[in-house]
Amino acid sequence: MKSMQSFALIVVFWAALWPVSSFGKVEPPAALAGRVTSQEEGPMEGVVVSAKKQGTTVTISVVSDAQGRFSFPRTRLDSGGYSIAIRAVGYELDEPGTVEVGTQKANELDLKLHKAADLSAQLTNTEWLMSMPGTPQQKWDLVYTDCLGCHSLQRVVRSRYNADEFAKFVSYMLQTFTGGSTSHHVQKRIGPLRTVYAATGGTGRHVDTEYLSSVNLSKTGKWDYPLKTLPRVTGRGTRVIVTEYDLPRADATPHDAVVDRKGMVWYCDFGEQYIGKLDPKTAKVADFPVPQVKPGLDTGMNDIEVDRDGSLWVALFNQAGLAKFDPKTQKFQTWRLPKEIDPDARRTVFVASNAHEADGKIWLGGGRGVWGTDLGQLRVDLKTGKWEEIHEWADAAPGSPAATRPHGIYGIAADSKNNLYDFDYESEYLVKVDAKTLKASFYAAPTINSGPRRGHVDAQDRVWFAEHHVSKIGMFDPRTEQFKEWTLPTPFSNPYDAVADKNGEVWTGGMASDRVVRLNSKTGEFVEYPLPRPTNIRRVDVDNSTNPVTFWTGNKDGASIVKVEPLD
Repeated sequence: MKSMQSFALIVVFWAALWPVSSFGKVEPPAALAGRVTSQEEGPMEGVVVSAKKQGTTVTISVVSDAQGRFSFPRTRLDSGGYSIAIRAVGYELDEPGTVEVGTQKANELDLKLHKAADLSAQLTNTEWLMSMPGTPQQKWDLVYTDCLGCHSLQRVVRSRYNADEFAKFVSYMLQTFTGGSTSHHVQKRIGPLRTVYAATGGTGRHVDTEYLSSVNLSKTGKWDYPLKTLPRVTGRGTRVIVTEYDLPRADATPHDAVVDRKGMVWYCDFGEQYIGKLDPKTAKVADFPVPQVKPGLDTGMNDIEVDRDGSLWVALFNQAGLAKFDPKTQKFQTWRLPKEIDPDARRTVFVASNAHEADGKIWLGGGRGVWGTDLGQLRVDLKTGKWEEIHEWADAAPGSPAATRPHGIYGIAADSKNNLYDFDYESEYLVKVDAKTLKASFYAAPTINSGPRRGHVDAQDRVWFAEHHVSKIGMFDPRTEQFKEWTLPTPFSNPYDAVADKNGEVWTGGMASDRVVRLNSKTGEFVEYPLPRPTNIRRVDVDNSTNPVTFWTGNKDGASIVKVEPLD
């Protein structure tokens, strides 16, 4: 009897030491834990706390809960010295954070924060758009013209250009620099395509320079509007572990990151002619140079896809071609376009390869092309090498909305029968091209000018996509020919892509907000997870082999690959 009582006491003792989350799940012992507080708020919820072991390429981040507590599982931090950082807009650490993590017991590290001396240096693009005065249309124009694609709005608001100076500078940027340029990797246009861009005045997109000069420092030397910040995440948004893997090339710009069935993560570089493979277990990265089919033109890629056999397919963007990579042999096969459909303005920005087994054909295209050109989507027969060019809008009835609205296809996707779906970034349309007849059908999403950008087809052949201009997720069901839309909780998030997981939840990311977004499409519930540093989320992917699923994306502006693991 005494032995049973002793056993019960031992169980109670260890239960007291083993924390239980507010969601009722037992948490493993921590390697490092503590509390985040400030004089202004006391315990602080929603603060991202990051730990990076000295001499390594991996950063682990967790988020503080309602009591200000944070905890790193012992399975994530081994012994050694770690640098500690935080992200909480408006705040900074009192002292640079460093800690020695041991192997036997959890280290306690209380973090004290103080108000930041320069709030403006911490604002995301979302927060600048919230802060700046102006009409929704004026702010929408900033998003539409892709100013945020290459750099932060910090460059706009801190500048002192007047309207005329801005006009010259914007024209120079559009004509001179590629879409793969970033602040840390400047890339100028080269070859004939630069001449094409110059002839069309950049991309032909209008930029309201009067508005730009009204929100910068050109008139008074200071901003005459208050700086607004997003509230930090709460509740389920704090139940997450974020892992960031630095890439070996410091100037790498990983645009897309996708996971294959073996758990390897593949990325394409937006500025250079590389694809890369990350092994998440070892953090080792291998880069593979992609052949150039048109030497002398701009390099970099916008899209990489994994097919059912594990092969990688890459659209060669400004190189205007297609490449296939076999992970087993580590060899590339490339396809170049025939001359008759390969003008200087041609770009093959996206590839739809997920269903080529249905008919042996691969779709290429998208990216809006160069303004003023009439370039359709492309299809190549892998067996015969025959190419076809499809001009979808020729099938639109004269005078119909589909014929009269502005158009510019961005992303593309294919369903299980290899029917093509185009996302019309210039309006609100989805275009379906029948794989057998090549006839196009046009479907307008409910929100006008919503800017469908990229998306994916799920196992039910439903199309999920990001409505970039209006910060919504859209879904099109071809069986009913009906749309549904969900508005993201954070305004000006500007999602780029959307993908459904095995549970029917949908994932996207705020290109401007640095937040990963999870939608329960049945209940309409959203969860947002904060990222530890500016990320410029583009393509999103999920690993359905884990439970819960794991989210992956590339940090285009930070030369890293990001993994997000929700804890529930």
